[in-house]
Amino acid sequence: MASGMIAQQRRTELLTNNMANANTPGYKADQSVIRSFPDMLMSRLGNTQIPTDDPLQLKTMNRVGAINAGVYMQETLPLFTQGQINETELTTDVALIDGNVPTNPATGKPGAFLFRIENQGQGESYTRNGNFTLDGQGFLVNPQGLYVLSDDGTRIQLQNDDFSVEADGRILVDDAEVNRIGISFAENPQALLKEDNGLFRTADETNLPSAYTTPEATFSMQQGFLEGSNVDSARTMTDMLTAYRAFEANQKVLQAYDRSMEKAVNEIGRV
Repeated sequence: MASGMIAQQRRTELLTNNMANANTPGYKADQSVIRSFPDMLMSRLGNTQIPTDDPLQLKTMNRVGAINAGVYMQETLPLFTQGQINETELTTDVALIDGNVPTNPATGKPGAFLFRIENQGQGESYTRNGNFTLDGQGFLVNPQGLYVLSDDGTRIQLQNDDFSVEADGRILVDDAEVNRIGISFAENPQALLKEDNGLFRTADETNLPSAYTTPEATFSMQQGFLEGSNVDSARTMTDMLTAYRAFEANQKVLQAYDRSMEKAVNEIGRV
């Protein structure tokens, strides 16, 4: 019962975090995977009352049954479905819109397109949040001040916000191409490690391949728009209530066991 309470508490914390980010651009909701511990098979020991010499039959007749060892939250996985596209009319805002997303043959699930962001340490980070801006030196940065990378892995520097972003990611100034926004493709996005502020990175710190060269992959970008969070607020509230009720049910069973043990010690065991 205690393990069930811990699992539901962690699930509630996950759902609360999803709800808190319901209005965060590009946020991908976390999903929990709750598993049960392996059942333990209990058998009687030293039973001499069974009239048989067959070891297999003796083993079967000595068997008491299985006992469940509880549940635990095995892992959390982000949901990479497309969020709603909202207009902002800001030149530096860019929404990444999915087209044909190739499916991973190993998992049977679609991959994900992601903006390339320069990591503060080594390698790259990735995000779906296209809420960009220009810093004091004219570099295109994300809300945390990290540099947005181009398709060739370099920082994108512009003179001012008088530029346009084409659907294929090309940045134009006075109708001349000056750069191209870097987009990567994650074949198995569930394997990415989630960081703060809606960022992801690979477990081995290697860079994801370019989405522009991924076979059969199609996507587009829309300037002056942002992708919203994919959190379903109504369902999240329902799941939070369900998790709370499950926690409460486990708590009451645990309290019932506690009262039974108290009665056994204070009344039955009394001389």
